[in-house]
Amino acid sequence: MARKKSKPVESGYALFDVLYEDDSRSSNRRVPRSLLGGLDGDELARKAIEEQDNAIAQKAGRPRILIKKITRSPT
Repeated sequence: MARKKSKPVESGYALFDVLYEDDSRSSNRRVPRSLLGGLDGDELARKAIEEQDNAIAQKAGRPRILIKKITRSPT
């Protein structure tokens, strides 16, 4: 008898690919699933990623690059 493949464990994060205004990319940015859902869904992910970018830019001592587009990473 063949074993069934186990389904992947649902993680606590959703992954997003980010395209910035200067055409640079960032892949697989993690956003807690608890922030997502409802009518605003992925718009809340944009806010979370912008907050992450603000913190990174502040630590690096440079201005934050604006986000052009956010899409969910393919799984």
